[in-house]
Parts: sequence; structure tokens; C-alpha cells
Amino acid sequence: MVTTPLPHHAFARAALLAAAALASCQAAAQPTPNPSAPPEQYSAVPVPAGQIDKAVASLDKLADDTMHESGMPGMAIAVVEGDKTVYAKGFGVREEGKPAKVDADTVFQLASVSKPVGATVIAQQVGKKVIDWDTPVVKYLPWFALSDPWVTQHVTIGDLYAHRSGLPDHIGDSLEAFGFSTRQILERLRFVPLAPFRVTYDYTNFGITAAAHAAAAAAGKDWNDLSQEAIYGPLDMTSTSSRYSDFMRRADRASSHVKTAHGYKALYTMQPDAQTPAGGVSSSVNDMAKWMSMVLGNGKYQGKQIVSSQALSTAFTPKISTGTPNSMAARASFYGYGIGVSDQPSGRVQLSHSGAFETGAATTVLMIPSLKVGIVILSNAVPTGAVEALSMEFADLVQYGHITRDWRTAYSKAMVNILAPSGSLAGQAAPAHPQPALKLDAYAGTYGNEYFGLVQIAANNKGKLTLTVGPSKTTFTLTHWDGNRYVFPIGPPLASEGSRSAVDFGVDEAGLVQTMQVEFFNTDGMGRFTRR
Repeated sequence: MVTTPLPHHAFARAALLAAAALASCQAAAQPTPNPSAPPEQYSAVPVPAGQIDKAVASLDKLADDTMHESGMPGMAIAVVEGDKTVYAKGFGVREEGKPAKVDADTVFQLASVSKPVGATVIAQQVGKKVIDWDTPVVKYLPWFALSDPWVTQHVTIGDLYAHRSGLPDHIGDSLEAFGFSTRQILERLRFVPLAPFRVTYDYTNFGITAAAHAAAAAAGKDWNDLSQEAIYGPLDMTSTSSRYSDFMRRADRASSHVKTAHGYKALYTMQPDAQTPAGGVSSSVNDMAKWMSMVLGNGKYQGKQIVSSQALSTAFTPKISTGTPNSMAARASFYGYGIGVSDQPSGRVQLSHSGAFETGAATTVLMIPSLKVGIVILSNAVPTGAVEALSMEFADLVQYGHITRDWRTAYSKAMVNILAPSGSLAGQAAPAHPQPALKLDAYAGTYGNEYFGLVQIAANNKGKLTLTVGPSKTTFTLTHWDGNRYVFPIGPPLASEGSRSAVDFGVDEAGLVQTMQVEFFNTDGMGRFTRR
């Protein structure tokens, strides 16, 4: 298996937003009065005795159908009701072509489901008064800066956990892919233009990473050790870690799978230590069931208060809208501190988050606090919406006693675009009569910007240009397209099969190449380079 660094792609954010949008379209059951609940917790859809048990009893078939339809190699599911794990089971195999079965103790990479787990680490520290959600990040990371000095001084741990700092969507992920360290990435955020502070939602893994490292610095600990001491240890989550090396040492570990022309194959893995608070947790469904029980118990587990109920409630309530509803009739969806928060047609609040690696991981957690019910689903294949659809089928059965719509088709359609090849030239035929390029030596040289640093364009011994970037010295071979435009292919694990990146060289009036714009690097808005 090849270990290759890979950024969190837009998968986690897209899965989260798709889940919120689709969930808001559910058909509501016939209302029945329930006057005993406080007005803000009132639900017009009662849950009769035994309905949750029936939903749990349906999971075996739902899971088998999901495995069959999706083709994914392996999956594990756990359900909690109150303080009890009422279902925990594995399906399929840990690695395609090998006999070892997935069980409830098989360890998976959580991807962005790491965010709500990490938020409870922060909440535990808030409860201990080590920090507060409103603590400025620079108080404990004095070297941290954003492009606006005022925002630098005022951006808080909570702002970054709510994705409302003004940093662009997924900023820093491409740097991670090319071998930059956590500190190097966080230091480069100061060069990035910001959207309006505290009113703009953009999903940023390295924003959350900065906030988590500030909390760890306040505690005088490494983030991984803090997570163990604050949450994993007290909950007896013995198979859970925020270190990739621990995941790789597990005997009962699920491999990541991508889909190829010959079926699912274990070809890559994601090494997420650079942004471990945002995507680096690994765990089993048995362990995650303990975590859900603690959350649904308002911070209490087996009679012991692990996390302050007030700090936890502050985290898992709405902080910013994740998008403007498209009509007056549409429900809004929100993000708390590290978790999605939405109002369901039943009138109940749902807490949820999805995670995804393009190398082959799709995960989701969904909790309904008013019913003290939660489900976690972990899988070892690229995201297709299958795990989110299964979680919503279960949520339907819990709340209404029947599945309200075809969630599998809805989620498959919602996710298909993010699996499509990326790049403006993807799928296009090269020009039949391209304009000629300059001599290769005219393009060769060193280019740079403050964000990526220096990159190299060189002519190799095969008469091709190459582009080399980052501490990992990742090298791409360029092919001429038209005039001063070149292109290079990008495939797994950096992008979907068939993706391409354009490279456009800028020539001054004297005919000298002075600039270069790399489309794939420009997803951060930082893909323009000048010759040095």
C-alpha cells in the first residue's frame, strides 16, 4: 500500500452540506400534540414505544442492502440509545481480496468526523477553565497571524471551530499535499485574503487545526496527548488515537479503497497528522458509541461528568448559517463548533457530521438529542453518499416509523459532482492545430509566491517540462496544449481519475516569460507565481 499525503478534498464539506440540504427536504409525519415539552423543544411527531427498537432491528437488512448496492468492501455501524450501545456490528472485509472481516472493534480513519470529537476535547478544557470558546488564538499562539491585523487579534478558538474566520474554503489543504508541516501551513495563512469576519462560512481544516493547537498550548500539552487525557482515556476509548502511527499499528485496521475499472482496490492511504484535529482521529464504532453516549448524556458517561454540560451545549448549538435557504419555505442549516446542526421536519434538532478521504474513507455520525439516539457509520471506500443515506434511513425509522424518501438516489446524485474529474481541461480534446510554444528554456526557471514558496520549472531529458513543488518535491510532467498553455494530469490520490490542471505562462512585451498560473494550485486562490 502506498502512503501518500493528501488534503481533505471538498468531500467532507460537500457531504456535510448535502446531508443538511437533503435532510431539510424530509416529508413530515402527521402532527400530534405533545404539550409537555418546552416550546423550543416541542415536536409534533411523537415516537411511540418500540419504534426505536424496530429501527434498530432494521439495520441488518439496511446495511446488507447498502453494502450490495455500493460495492464498498467494509463498513461498521453502532447505535446508542441513552447510555447504552444497542447495536454494534461490522460488515464486509477490512481489505478487498483478503479474508479478515470488519467487526465493531475494527479501527477506521474518521476523516472529518474528527472535528466534533476534537470539539469535545476543547469543551472539556473550557469546562476546566483552561480556555474559553472566546479565547483569542494569538494568546497562546503569538506567532499566528491572518492578513487583517484586527482579525488576527480578535479571531477566537470558537471562530475557527465554526469556520467563520474569513479564511477561504479548504485553505492550506494543497500545502499539506506537498509536504508542508503544520507550522509552515499555519504561518502561510497570513498571506491569504479574508472574506468578512464572523459572517462568512467557509470550511477550513487548518483553521480548526490552529484553534486546537492554541488550546493544547494553553494546557501545556501536545494536541494528541491532550485528546487522550481529556476524552479518549476517560471514556475508555482504547482503540482511538489522533496519531497516524497508532492507526497503522492496529492489527484490526481497515484499509482505504478507491474505485478502479477492476473494482475497489487498496492503493493509497491518507497521512493526516498535519491537520489531525480536523481529520486525523482513528477509532472503532464501539469506541465512538462511548463518545456518542457522553454527548447525548450532556457530557456525562457512566455517572461521571467528563465534559461540562454548559461547555458542550455551547459547542453543539448553532453558531453560523452554512448557506442561505433558497426559498422562504426552506429550513436553514447551521454549524456549531465542529458539528452540523439542523432542524428536522419532526421539529427535532439533529447533530451530524460527515468525513471523507479521496484515498478511500467515508464516515458519518448523526445524533438526535431529544431522543438520546445516535448512529455512527464508518466505511473503507471513497465517498458516494451511501453512509449518509443509511444514517438518514435510520433517522427516518426512529422518528416516523418509515423511510420518507429514496435517500440513496438523492445522496448519490448530490455526491456525484465531487467525484467527477476536476480542471477546466478535463475531458477535453487537445487543439488540433495548437499555437506553437516558446523554446522550453524560455519557461524553465524558478517561480514563487509567498504562499507556496518557490517552485521549479525544468526541461527534462525527454524534451518535456516538469513542475516541482513543496518540501516533498512532488513533480508533474507538463504537456503542451496551446500557445503558452501547458497541462498536466492529476489522478488519485490528489484528485479524481481523469483530472487535469492547466498551467498558463505569462509573457511580457519583450517576449520573456514572467509569470505562471497553475490551476490546481489556484483552488486556494494562491496559484499565481512570478519568476524569481
